[in-house]
Amino acid sequence: MTQERGNFSQCTRNMEEQNLTGVSEFHLMRLSEDPDLQPILFGLFLSMYLVTVLGNLLIILAVSSDSHLHTPMYFFLSNLSLADIGFISTTVPKVIVNIQTHSRIISYVGCLTQMSLFAIFGCMDDMLLTVMAYDQYVAICHPLHYSAIMNSHLCIFSVCLSLLFSLLESQLHVLIVLYFTYFRDMEITNFFCEPSQVLELTCIDTFTKNMFVYTVGAIYGFFPLTGIIFSYYKIVSSILRIPSTGGKYKAFSTCGSHLSVVCLFYGIAIGVYFTSAVSNSPGKITVFSVMYTVVIPMLNPFIYSLRNRDIKIALKKLQSRVI
Repeated sequence: MTQERGNFSQCTRNMEEQNLTGVSEFHLMRLSEDPDLQPILFGLFLSMYLVTVLGNLLIILAVSSDSHLHTPMYFFLSNLSLADIGFISTTVPKVIVNIQTHSRIISYVGCLTQMSLFAIFGCMDDMLLTVMAYDQYVAICHPLHYSAIMNSHLCIFSVCLSLLFSLLESQLHVLIVLYFTYFRDMEITNFFCEPSQVLELTCIDTFTKNMFVYTVGAIYGFFPLTGIIFSYYKIVSSILRIPSTGGKYKAFSTCGSHLSVVCLFYGIAIGVYFTSAVSNSPGKITVFSVMYTVVIPMLNPFIYSLRNRDIKIALKKLQSRVI
């Protein structure tokens, strides 16, 4: 209660001090205050960004160039790679520029744009992983009807629907921030404009803020995760009924890469959520945020290429064509 009163008085004071145009900029948190670490951080983030973009582009090129990979699973995988490129490109280039220029300022419009794109590509990852879980479920539990169910129209519709839901979530975040034009602080305790942290700075009453967060979280977090869990429950049940050990191993290996990415994505996402809710340490929040925004998109191509024989063959064919 005391904190809410403090936030309210701070909002009231800001409303009196700010003009009708509201804020013009936000201040992002530096990854480190140590000047000797800046060149190391610059090189680290630049290299991770280049590896991520190159790795995901190779997945897209491998899928598009090999006719054997023109299947629903690889169609979704190439779209996931495209979303990962957009996801990391939303945050890391700004971090690199800020390190190089020794600045931590982002404009109001720039912050809203970054927040919007982050929500779009993050939600696209979420939706596509759910669609890919359904694809795995149909492939293993209904193999004879797979081609009829997962036809090209359903695949394109699924991707378009995922994009539509992502745009809707993005606009919800932007509209609620635009509606409440006054902020109790300009300091964002992260290295980018993370939607929940920007929302936390707005002068919104706690009930409205919590209702928005829980509603969006249920629609875009709980329901997709429930769909994935249900799909894998059916998959595991179906695999356990296979009599031969070789058949079980082959079935598990088919969905192993996707399951690894799902565990990584949701595991770190849940870690970010609970760290933000329980801990006030900016350092811990930053570590989880780096894992979520940089490490996951970087690891996805390696997980799919190292554990997938078809991708390996397609990459070798692509290499031979280039050479």
